[in-house]
Amino acid sequence: MTLAVRIIPCLDINDGKVVKGVKFEHLKSVGDPVELAREYYAQGADELTFLDVTASSQDRLAILDIVSGTADSVFIPLTVGGGIRTLKDVSMLLAAGADKVSVGTAAVKNPDLLKQISSTYGNQILVVSLDIKQTRITTSGYELTTHGGRQSTGIDALEWIETHQGIGIGELLLNSMDSDGTRAGFDVDLISAIRSTTGLPLIASGGAGSAGDFVAAAKAGASAVLAASIFHDREITIEQVKHELRSQEIEVRL
Repeated sequence: MTLAVRIIPCLDINDGKVVKGVKFEHLKSVGDPVELAREYYAQGADELTFLDVTASSQDRLAILDIVSGTADSVFIPLTVGGGIRTLKDVSMLLAAGADKVSVGTAAVKNPDLLKQISSTYGNQILVVSLDIKQTRITTSGYELTTHGGRQSTGIDALEWIETHQGIGIGELLLNSMDSDGTRAGFDVDLISAIRSTTGLPLIASGGAGSAGDFVAAAKAGASAVLAASIFHDREITIEQVKHELRSQEIEVRL
């Protein structure tokens, strides 16, 4: 049975506001996170993701009051990421109302944390967020970065996934640093390459510019498609994206 492709608006948060930039730089405010979350819920979003984009580089945890304010009025799965380093961080976010946590920098630096999270709370709550860029220094041509794409690691992204996919990861969020904010389309080559490496659910992120881009990502192997700017700027609605996917005989949730 084929699972329906999920549409997930992403709210990148900095200093309590939703922001958007290009390749995680030149951030500008685009609105209040709780208000935008309610709007996307009303539009028919399948899930929501909050990513505190400077939490790791500023050594702090994602903002808890935003999570709790959203959870009180939005009744779809909420994934929260940013600065998660310990089981206590996970516990605090889940208590505030998060349904899943997204671990990025700490997943690369301390993979044992992923085992701890999944063994304590179950792998269904664990999303591993990988900031990936094209490179010439790895075998696959893709490298993991950390701290919101600010630090290179020299680690081959596909080798890391192949090595760690069995340690309790629920799904992978693939952030294409080369495509982020460009609206030039998702990196379908990256999605296809990772799909050939793992059977884990894949969330494609970075580059949405049209409804057709969501179709291309789904056909490349994405289980869910995440976008920010195209929704924030109201250039396209979630229902329009779902209509385009249905027109290509790709199953989506009602």
